[in-house]
Amino acid sequence: AEAAAVRAALGAVVRDLEERAARVGGPAADVLAAQAMMAADPVLADAAAALAEQGTDGAHALATAFDRFRTALAAGGHFAERVADLDDLRDRAVAHLLGLPVPGLPDPGHPYVLVAEDLAPADTALLDPARVLALVTVRGGPTSHTAILAKALGVPAVVGCAGAVELRDGRQVLVHGADGVVEPDPSPESLGRAAERERRRRELTARVQGPGRTADGHPVALLVNLGAPHELPGAAAADAEGVGLFRTEFLFLDRAEAPGLAEQAAAYRRVFEAFAGRRVVVRTLDAGADKPLLFATAADEENPALGVRGLRTAVRDPQLLETQLAAIAEAAEDGVAQVWVMAPMVSVPSEAAGFAARVRAHGLPLAGAMIEVPAAALRTDRLAEVCDFFSVGTNDLAQYAFAADRTLGSLAELLDPWQPALLTLVASAARSAAEHGRPIGVCGEAAADPMLALVLVGLGITSLSAAPASLPEVRAALAAHTLAECRELAELALLADDAADARATVRSRAAGGC
Repeated sequence: AEAAAVRAALGAVVRDLEERAARVGGPAADVLAAQAMMAADPVLADAAAALAEQGTDGAHALATAFDRFRTALAAGGHFAERVADLDDLRDRAVAHLLGLPVPGLPDPGHPYVLVAEDLAPADTALLDPARVLALVTVRGGPTSHTAILAKALGVPAVVGCAGAVELRDGRQVLVHGADGVVEPDPSPESLGRAAERERRRRELTARVQGPGRTADGHPVALLVNLGAPHELPGAAAADAEGVGLFRTEFLFLDRAEAPGLAEQAAAYRRVFEAFAGRRVVVRTLDAGADKPLLFATAADEENPALGVRGLRTAVRDPQLLETQLAAIAEAAEDGVAQVWVMAPMVSVPSEAAGFAARVRAHGLPLAGAMIEVPAAALRTDRLAEVCDFFSVGTNDLAQYAFAADRTLGSLAELLDPWQPALLTLVASAARSAAEHGRPIGVCGEAAADPMLALVLVGLGITSLSAAPASLPEVRAALAAHTLAECRELAELALLADDAADARATVRSRAAGGC
């Protein structure tokens, strides 16, 4: 009976998460679906049930089984930051088993700033921005679920804030989400300045629409990132010039074998039709590392982030890429959208040349490369001889430049996209691309930061791709500054000592009307 209760509790958690996923869209639905899959893992249920059958009560059987998974996950590098997800699933399962209220968000009856040790994805996904004005968490990093979902919801968030433990209920705080700063007991003057900044931001955001432009008319294409079918309606309706990063992994994940040509072509065609007349940059399969696939990833890689991932999987299984390119070509044959195709994890010119040749062999006119590896950033001039365009993935580029796991919250400072060393690599790539007349965009976390967008444009970036919710503020920031001012801000960022110095210097100069 106790073993049956354990299984029933886990089943209740799965159903609850699936119901929540059905009520939301975008990244939130993806996160909740992933949570539900973890709770539905039969190995977990069997382990907990076996403990119950041996005489352990159900609540402790669940806790022990989750703890074993937790230990394995904590040692797993790329998945270490998901330990908090397991803790939340454990608490929910135990609550269901004991008939207790499931952990959830406080409801004081008025809007508030939520401060927590960490926040469960299931709760973050359902936040009401009208009630929760901002988030502050002690734990978490730039790629934690809390940070990703808060950004998608438009809720200011400061994660990895050690000082948050000193905040108490009822204390007034001012959360500067863009700066990563929490100001306890703000003065009336500070509140006034923040309110005025917000008023100006809203006014400018509402006034500026259409294609991205600097104040003096320099064009900067503003594009959206797209990674799942349910994101398509919102992305297509956004005021954007197309898709700067179409992640195709959603077709391949959680399958025993790769999807066939017809299935892929149908999925790609839906996207191209939704963005008729606009650019769609398709990234070919980026398997490996934190996106392992049963049919494409080696299970024995000790460090998958440095292993066979991205374009490298095409060496192991050439047909994977061939089928995908054929499907993209078939979906694009009616010319509804402007289809660009790029490869992830390109490291050397020969890889870029081989990929470009395969793309063109399928009749696709534009072949590009992701700049995610320092070697590619340093040799963009050679890559430009065979590639038509580039896209900088700042998250991975930072990870490899600083030898810092991008999912590890304790290394968030090194992974900050304001790091001058990272910006130096971006500048090098942009300079080489410009010399060869090649467009180069940024599709990583950096593109969503309005102030950092100014710096990137000053470095020579020609397009920015981010979540649809981020584009209005980026567009407004560009419209308020000339290209010369962007270049001045870029120089200040490159000369800074560290990320904090770069951010503070640029923001101060921009606020002063550079």
